[in-house]
Amino acid sequence: MIQSYLLLLSRFFGVIALAITSWPALAQPEPLPVEEVAPGAFVFEAPIALADSSNRGAIANVGFVIGRDAVAVIDTGGSLAAGQRLLAAVRARTKLPIRYVINTHFHPDHVLGNAAFEVTGAVFVGHHNLPQALSAREEQYLRSNRELVGESFEGTKIVVPTVLVDGTLDLDLGDRVLRLEAWPTSHTNTDLTVLDRASGTWFLGDLLFVSHVPALDGKLTGWIATLHTLEERQVGRVVPGHGPAAAAWPDAAVPIERYLGRLGSDVRTLIRGGHSLREAAEQAARSEANSWLLFDEFNARNATAAYHELEWE
Repeated sequence: MIQSYLLLLSRFFGVIALAITSWPALAQPEPLPVEEVAPGAFVFEAPIALADSSNRGAIANVGFVIGRDAVAVIDTGGSLAAGQRLLAAVRARTKLPIRYVINTHFHPDHVLGNAAFEVTGAVFVGHHNLPQALSAREEQYLRSNRELVGESFEGTKIVVPTVLVDGTLDLDLGDRVLRLEAWPTSHTNTDLTVLDRASGTWFLGDLLFVSHVPALDGKLTGWIATLHTLEERQVGRVVPGHGPAAAAWPDAAVPIERYLGRLGSDVRTLIRGGHSLREAAEQAARSEANSWLLFDEFNARNATAAYHELEWE
């Protein structure tokens, strides 16, 4: 009887020990698949999709740059889980400390993974308007994205930057300088670009969309003007906020400029013709529908924003 009991107890604790031994490996998040677009510069090319439980909010391009002494992460994804997968991708490539986490703007698919990097001791960096923009949207972002992403959204929270950029800022990773540049209101009022000088790789965030229809949350006229300024720069490659991980510049700007130009032209024509906001939302830029993914999900919203901006020109 005692021997049977001890045997049963031994088997029980053996199962527990096996579970404990196996748990860390099972608990490790799967690293995001990243592409080395230039030596030491890595990008996760996100699917062109809306956030849901299957993608855990990992629907924006995110990346990192490795210097001699440290790493900088550029955008973090749309949930804690997405951020943890990015962190795992960094750790699969290097054990150097993550010194900076840089956010290119306030949209949730780019910033809600920040919480995954708090444990690294990294400094969070963003546009000088970013803290206020995130604070104003915190409740809405957390509620709506929790509904979209589901259980894997657990633990996600807003983490605001403490180093703010108004103009330009250089960050040195050790023989590798990143030039950060804050832009006037364009795609949003928090747009920030990151140029890796060593490789000529320019992370443009959502100032550049490729294949994914642009999403206007700032000023149409400002965005077009910013694109014109960006096009004057010569770089090796650009990384858009959505679309292929690296693209030639300035050729990659041609489709988005065409779309934004058509949107503005159509909205102005509709306004002059006395058409309503609803009609503008239904009609503006419809000729671009076959050129973009997720067109119906975003175009009416873009037309509405453009109408409000342009009706008092």
